[in-house]
Amino acid sequence: MDAFTGHEFKHKNGETTFYYEGGPKDGPLLIFIHGWPDIAQTWQHQLKTFAGLGFRVVAPDMRGYGKSSCPRDRRAYQLEILTGELVELLAQTGCSEAVWIGHDWGCGVVSAFVAHYPELCTGVVLLCVPYATLERGVDFLVSLVNRDIYPESEYPYGQWEYMKAYEKDADHMDEIFDSAPDKIAKIFYTKSSPATYGQPAMTSRVLREGGWFGGNPSALPDIPLELTCLDEDLYANLAKQHKERGFFPATSYYMNHDVNKKYDDKKKNDGVLDMPMLYIDAIYDGVCSPTTSPKLAGPMRKKVKNLTETRIESMHWVHMDKPAEVNAALAKWLATSLPKYWPYYYKNPLVN
Repeated sequence: MDAFTGHEFKHKNGETTFYYEGGPKDGPLLIFIHGWPDIAQTWQHQLKTFAGLGFRVVAPDMRGYGKSSCPRDRRAYQLEILTGELVELLAQTGCSEAVWIGHDWGCGVVSAFVAHYPELCTGVVLLCVPYATLERGVDFLVSLVNRDIYPESEYPYGQWEYMKAYEKDADHMDEIFDSAPDKIAKIFYTKSSPATYGQPAMTSRVLREGGWFGGNPSALPDIPLELTCLDEDLYANLAKQHKERGFFPATSYYMNHDVNKKYDDKKKNDGVLDMPMLYIDAIYDGVCSPTTSPKLAGPMRKKVKNLTETRIESMHWVHMDKPAEVNAALAKWLATSLPKYWPYYYKNPLVN
């Protein structure tokens, strides 16, 4: 990330956010929001590409991650607080709006943000997690489970069982993750494989098996780095974060479904969006992909008036696993759905 400058600023609540910035200061702004259990650096392929195209790019370490504040209060990670910090992050850039791009829990944060602050969003891009799902709580997610893959008698929570495991004993789940940070920092980022497509996801057994990886991640193989979509520097920084911060903040994002649902009930215009949205579906993502859980896309298709969907043959971390495909999809969408936001036209608004 040497080509980008790092910044840190203090919020009104006293917490701090660290973020990377690159590209021309007068370029159209793209803000990238990472998810669980990532850091801003996981967007490095997108940051380099779009800064090179003339966009101004910003990627924060979200609360609890990387170099940003890490409160030791589970309630400090609810969406109302996180979206409020994004409002201040945007103000810190000096811009009045941006295209917001989220992945994983970053989708939940961005979805809540755009539903409450649509006036601050030129456009929205979500990778893997559809709009109007995660931010509405785990019980709503369970209502969208594909019961052909997850019969209710055997999988009452479907692929979302892991979220129920967090709610049952979050501290125990933290301990499991914290016992093998080096291995975990690689195992989640293993490259795509279609072998498990359409089969029950491992997340559907977390509660009954006593935690992720049977409650014993130390028994996992130490897989070679070349089998993952990480480079040495990103792997080192992810492992460092997991060791220093532990998984308390990452798990805490899952501990606020009740208050997140109440916050979602306050959204503007019932969450119906007018601005363009791109949804990138990683079809080998056995948890989030609508190709295997069709109901997941229903609320998004109902609420978003100007929606573009594209599919990529990838696992969950699609922006790292298939960066060229993601960058191409994002660039095409920007050029066609938001042509005046392309750098040349953004800087020369009188040009037709």
